[in-house]
Amino acid sequence: MAYELYYWDGLQGRGEFVRLALEEAGAKYVDVARSSHGMSAMMAYLHGKQGYLAMPFAPPFLKDGDIVVSHVANILHYLGPKLNLVPKEEKSRIFIHGLQLTLTDFVAEAHDTHHPISTTDYYEDQKEEAKARTQAFLRHRVPKFLGYFNHVIQVNPAKNGHTVGDALSYADLSLFQIAEGLAYAFPRAMRNFDRDYPDVAKLRDLVRRRPNIEAYVNSKRRLAFNDSGIFRHYPELDQDPA
Repeated sequence: MAYELYYWDGLQGRGEFVRLALEEAGAKYVDVARSSHGMSAMMAYLHGKQGYLAMPFAPPFLKDGDIVVSHVANILHYLGPKLNLVPKEEKSRIFIHGLQLTLTDFVAEAHDTHHPISTTDYYEDQKEEAKARTQAFLRHRVPKFLGYFNHVIQVNPAKNGHTVGDALSYADLSLFQIAEGLAYAFPRAMRNFDRDYPDVAKLRDLVRRRPNIEAYVNSKRRLAFNDSGIFRHYPELDQDPA
């Protein structure tokens, strides 16, 4: 039985972190929102019509048989052992889950660069606030998060360019997506990315070269970054962080 992924159509968004794991593993899945009945099917879950234990707060969520799993980090924690994207050792699995939760925080901060006041208002209604928020994000938050992940890769005893253990994990795939998203949203501010975060850059390239990821990135299944997603390119926000 194929996994069913529920997320908004037309954007990568948070659903992309789950897609990357499914694609890397070669798992069978259906991107439900892209079907003719996708939106109505997703809303049935969100409105509780599929039962009490199948009522997520918001997409993305994943259906596996009669199990419904919500939130990116929770979904990947669930899928990791099934897709062989975490070590068997519990200590490492818990640490990887923590890395994913940290990336979840980072994604929220990246989103708030263009919607710092309210998600219900248009970007154009909060442009000045967005400029100030983005400047702080680029100057302080990007170095804090990416510096941490760069260090995690450096101190991994396996010394193989991954975040944890001796093989690829879903945290590596998610860090790849973060690097790609930042490059799209802030090409000017990220022009020294490889110099400033060399180990994250090497991991990004390592993931990009993986056969299943390379095939996915070059396929029509991979939606392009656009200005409806988390990572948006507004030239006026792409500032020098200094």
